[in-house]
Formats: sequence, structure tokens, C-alpha cells
Amino acid sequence: MAAARPGLGRVIPGSSILFLCDMQEKFRHVLFFPQIVSVAARMLKVARLLDVPVVLTEQYPQGLGPTVPELGAEGLQPRAKTCFSMVPVVQQELDARPRLRSVLLCGLEAQACILHTALDLLDQGLQVHVVVDACSSRSQVDRLVALSRMHQSGAFLSTSEGLILQLVRDAAHPQFKEIQKIIKEPAPDSGLLGLFHGQNPLFR
Repeated sequence: MAAARPGLGRVIPGSSILFLCDMQEKFRHVLFFPQIVSVAARMLKVARLLDVPVVLTEQYPQGLGPTVPELGAEGLQPRAKTCFSMVPVVQQELDARPRLRSVLLCGLEAQACILHTALDLLDQGLQVHVVVDACSSRSQVDRLVALSRMHQSGAFLSTSEGLILQLVRDAAHPQFKEIQKIIKEPAPDSGLLGLFHGQNPLFR
């Protein structure tokens, strides 16, 4: 069987990594913060079931606080950073994975750390899958334009459930029943319908 074309954006556990960006105490005022963290927690649970590696960052934790407990990131060692992009503090992790092809990106804020991270990853030739229901900003305008900007630059915009089902691929997968429990209830509304209402010109 021929290999999948890179431009299709297929996601395979053995060549993917999950990035969890800056879901910290002082960001609780960000729009739809509980929903964003809830969806990111789903992605983390699935990553653990499928042995997808995970990296977690915290932006200036001395001032912005630790990662919120509801993410369920116990056991992960957060990488502290001041740079908006996650890439400088996780570059060793990337370099240690020669088979890496896809990065699944969740967190805050879309116009800052998510955008900068996506551009740096794309610049390294990696495929970036922005989990749109697990990314937000203080401003919905910033969120909308950042998603459009990443799309323009070549990132894939996907929902959490879409990516989860790509990862598992088959209802016969030995972990499918556990994953089915995670996605049985639809992901919480994080305000995306308002962003994509009608034919939004930014996404044409």
C-alpha cells in the first residue's frame, strides 16, 4: 500500500506528539477556559491510552501560576518558558523523535503562544493540527484571526473528536472501548459556532 501523502494530514500515534500549552491558574479569565481545559484533558487521556507522547509548558509560572489541576496532567513535568513559542524549551524532545511527523496543539492563547508555536513547528517541516475546541484567547477576535492565520500558514484545524478518531482509526482497536467512554458525551461548546457562523471570509 502506498504511503499517505504528507499534505493529507493523517494522524498516526507512532508519529505524533501532543502539546499542552500554558493552561495555568492566572488564565482562568480567558473566554471558555473551563471548556478548553476539559477538551484538552480529553486529548491527554487519549494520548495516554494510545502511548502518544505529551509535553506540557507553563508561561512564566512565577507570575502566572501552575497548570490547573483539572487538566489531569499529574506525572507530567511542565517546562517553564518566557518565549511565546513552546518550541525552544521542547526542542530536545523533538530532536529525539526522528519519526515525528504530527504535532497536536492545545492551549492558550491562540494569538500568542499557540500561533508562535505553530509557526515554529511548521518552519521545521512538521504538520501542525490545531485542536480548535481546545484553544482560546481573551478576545474572540484574536482567537478567530489566529486560527485563520495558522490555517493560511499550513496548519490543519481539527476538532478534538476528529483527531481522536483519526488516532484510533478502527473500532476493533484494543483501546477503542475506553476511548469511546471519553467521547461518548460531545465536547463542551467553546464558542466556535459563533466564529464559523455562515461563510466566514477568513476561512475561504
